[in-house]
Amino acid sequence: MSPQKSDVLIVGGGFMGAASAFFLRQRGRSVTLLERDQIGQYASGVNFGNVRRQGRHLGQLDLANRSLALWKRLPELIGEDLEFLPSGHMRVCYDEAHIEELHAYAAAPEARELDLEVIAGKALHERFPFLGPEVKGGSYAPHDGHANPRLAAPAFARAAVRAGARVEERTEVAEVQKVGGQFHVTTTDGQVFIAEQLLITAGAWGAKLSQQFDEPVPLETHGPQMAVTEPVPYSLPTVIGVYTRIPEEVIYFRQIARGNIVIGGGYRSRPDMLNRRALVEPRSTINQIEQMRRLLPGAVNLNIIRVWSGIESYTPDSLPVISASGKVDGLFYAFGFCGHGFQLGPAVGDVMAELMSTGQTTTSIAPFDVRRFSTARVGAGCVSGGEALQPPAPPIPLAGDLASLQPRSTLS
Repeated sequence: MSPQKSDVLIVGGGFMGAASAFFLRQRGRSVTLLERDQIGQYASGVNFGNVRRQGRHLGQLDLANRSLALWKRLPELIGEDLEFLPSGHMRVCYDEAHIEELHAYAAAPEARELDLEVIAGKALHERFPFLGPEVKGGSYAPHDGHANPRLAAPAFARAAVRAGARVEERTEVAEVQKVGGQFHVTTTDGQVFIAEQLLITAGAWGAKLSQQFDEPVPLETHGPQMAVTEPVPYSLPTVIGVYTRIPEEVIYFRQIARGNIVIGGGYRSRPDMLNRRALVEPRSTINQIEQMRRLLPGAVNLNIIRVWSGIESYTPDSLPVISASGKVDGLFYAFGFCGHGFQLGPAVGDVMAELMSTGQTTTSIAPFDVRRFSTARVGAGCVSGGEALQPPAPPIPLAGDLASLQPRSTLS
């Protein structure tokens, strides 16, 4: 079987890989993308769908701003609608002491494009009367929103194919090596792919490939916990999430136009990496119901109609790996997005295409260099945004009344 050549090989067909393939084609590069299973099957297709900039590490906002500009253009750019809705995003807190932290974040120079508005007390509850009484304050980001994660990676992959890229699903990589200035990738079915540049976008499996090039990345894998309710009249356009240092209080929800409320957060599961499966934790669903009672009391009588999980990868500092290799010319990485990569997807693809085509990028990605794991010790990740496995929670009774789900024109 003759080797198959292209300018760039991409290993991993999630959002980052598919977007990179598309934008590389826009720059005239020949591209082959290899995906072991199906495009967008893992973290890219099962996440919450937040298109959120606020709450991110300040060093990510340059990249997130570039991404939002692309989200706004996606239908004309890729010819498909990912159901992006710039609905606004609220980051609320139960502790009054955290309101000052919301103010500090909003005042940071890096956050100036977010146009954040911090609201507290009576003013908050007058504007968002459906929030529970324990909510003390919040930060409103008018330009953030949400989209459908199940559509994203496949849509970008189809657009890449229409632009001339080659996308191979059900194609598992067996060996990667660099020979005579070119990367040789052999698959389990005996195919050989050759390229001068290699981009690893393999998500939770990215560290296994970087390790082969002596660039270890300490990844942990977790299964996010998601649920969706039966449909009710559409009245909650704003995405709402809790800012907290208590892992089990981390909860977020969004209502889609069809009326269903998507819920995420709380406890996470440990995926079965051998069989590539992640299970739903029943205690997580119970905890989500309890936390929704605090956050959105009117939703607690709704029926949960589906729950799901996926496989996400986390670095110790809660920042992704987006960079050229520090050791091997022509090798690049984009993985380890710590459960908050969905909004960044378009910009990551655009930035990687720019970096791989020109040797530099106009967007700051310095905090995400793979070499940080070999040159410095990293501490714990962002406490306010992360979740952690906790002892099982006791059973929680359901209570509440849907009457508090009132449409509010001020949120539209």
